[in-house]
Amino acid sequence: MNIKYVNKEAIIDNVEKFGFANIEVGAEVDLFSEIEKIKKEKNAIILAHYYQEPDIQDVADYIGDSLGLAQQAEKTEADIIVFAGVHFMAETAKILNPAKKVLLPDLNAGCSLADSAPPVAFKAFKEAHPDHLVISYINCSAGIKALSDIICTSSNAEKIIESLPKQQKIIFAPDKNLGAYLIKKTGRNMVLWNGACMVHEIFSVEKLIKLKVRHPNAKVIAHPECEEPILSLADFIGSTTGLLKFSKSSEASEFIVVTETGILHQMQKSAPNKTFIPAPPENNCACNDCPHMKLNTLEKLYLCMKYELPEIIMDEELRILSKKPINRMLEISAHYNL
Repeated sequence: MNIKYVNKEAIIDNVEKFGFANIEVGAEVDLFSEIEKIKKEKNAIILAHYYQEPDIQDVADYIGDSLGLAQQAEKTEADIIVFAGVHFMAETAKILNPAKKVLLPDLNAGCSLADSAPPVAFKAFKEAHPDHLVISYINCSAGIKALSDIICTSSNAEKIIESLPKQQKIIFAPDKNLGAYLIKKTGRNMVLWNGACMVHEIFSVEKLIKLKVRHPNAKVIAHPECEEPILSLADFIGSTTGLLKFSKSSEASEFIVVTETGILHQMQKSAPNKTFIPAPPENNCACNDCPHMKLNTLEKLYLCMKYELPEIIMDEELRILSKKPINRMLEISAHYNL
């Protein structure tokens, strides 16, 4: 692991954002070694999503998708959980660990998908379908979780739907693309909330086809949050963890990856002799990054751990209500050994 020294100006900027005063900032701090030192001193654990920048992934104690991160958050014995991801993920960790301190390097790290489902509007939508059970994708706010019966992730959604009686009517929220994919996979006629992820909705079909022509032996692997025209071009569709496992076990040596580019770091580490090509979005960028995920940096992670801020604080009544559907998800996942 390379030594990475802190950028003094970046530290000062972030200190001002967090509202700290009179903090002495050294010109040179080895971030990797300092973070490891703080972890031991404070009994802290760093949970990082696959979409985080490579430096954060390399310093994390656990890297995973939403299901794996929720499972790790539930069973950790650390006193402090540092969540390198977006707000709903850290919120989920707090829901599962009310007595632990949960930190998020940048409170502005939100989620376009979670934002697409305002709880007040969703409550009215739910009331319009009183005989429906609500399955919500974990990429949603605590307010939506509190209105749900079961939470799911892209890793376990199909199994959770199939665990319910066929006559049970279902609302699936908030991702309409994942919902449409699951309708096709399970044959269930679910009512879908009209939400979507900005990262997975802007992949270009035209550019993907051109990329396939230039790389005829490459396997196209895509996340089910993508729109159907993109998924129709995929050789394999799966959760973030599913894509990682497939790229490692497949006999193919070249892959076009249709999801957020952060996963390429782990793919390259697990299969260094293979080639991974990020699928291009409709804009002029060569790859598709989540602007929310990338708000977290190694400097912010260091500051967050050093000063134990920003901290996730939750209303207890909301926490209890939102924990019930998460517990149901974890129970079903454990039953199917997911």
